[in-house]
Amino acid sequence: MTGLAATTMSLEPSARIEFGVGAIARLPECLDELGADRVFLVTDVGLRAAGVVDRVVGLLESSGRAVTVHDAITPNPGTATLDAATAAVRSACSAGTAAGCAVVALGGGSVLDAAKGIALLGTNSATARDLAAGTAMRPGLLVVAVPTTAGTGAETNGFGVIEDERAHRKLYVGDASVRPRVCVLDPELTVGLPRAATAATGIDALVHGIESLASRGANPVSVAYAAEAVRLVSGSLAAAVADGADLEARAQLLLGSHLAGRALSISGLGLVHGIAHATTSHTGAVHGVALAAVLTEVMERTAAVAGPAYARVA
Repeated sequence: MTGLAATTMSLEPSARIEFGVGAIARLPECLDELGADRVFLVTDVGLRAAGVVDRVVGLLESSGRAVTVHDAITPNPGTATLDAATAAVRSACSAGTAAGCAVVALGGGSVLDAAKGIALLGTNSATARDLAAGTAMRPGLLVVAVPTTAGTGAETNGFGVIEDERAHRKLYVGDASVRPRVCVLDPELTVGLPRAATAATGIDALVHGIESLASRGANPVSVAYAAEAVRLVSGSLAAAVADGADLEARAQLLLGSHLAGRALSISGLGLVHGIAHATTSHTGAVHGVALAAVLTEVMERTAAVAGPAYARVA
């Protein structure tokens, strides 16, 4: 057999997706369906200062939920960042059953990645390095993702990238139990993102799509996701950078980022991300900037084998 008849695929069920301007208003309803009456909100100080955290906390508290805010997540979070959250998440989720407590990740890729590790630490006597070592773990707390940047697609999978500060390398933490059960994609929440961050995260989404198309692990489903992701991101990134309040551009960028995340969750990534992870570990460079710095050269050097995939994005 050849072609599609010779192709086999195994696809995991996806999360509930709430997309659209104002979608954040449906967060309490989503938590109702999960049976979560307590929330451990993982976020950062920038969103707290911008008033986004207060808006979401008000929404949750008005629905009768107890909310604990942990806003100490930094860019490129490390093992120390996760360990610092351990006592707080265990305390917040100790009353009642763990099943009634949800970790809501409100922020960019760093927040979403950290939240997955925190959700596992909440139910296990472990440290962040134990998570990365592959130690057997009990299922983590429920995770709900509310991305406020369009780029990482971290809401589509159960794994996060964190920094090993001692070894200057990236670690993967997480498992299927902390894959977000709900993803709230509200373009309005990305409007306040500065131009530089919009550009950097947008490049991340674009590279996700390109590398997924070129991956040896690609299949018809990942190709469909990746091709549409590249179309949406390439068609909206410049407009979103030029005018951060352009909701149409923000919406296209956010959906494109999500689709790229779905694509990479199936296919995996490639050399551009491999080099960029090493670069950020040693220099602290912004992830999207590191990707942009090597993208062209990697594509030139791999065109002989990945040319057909690259032709789709030309």
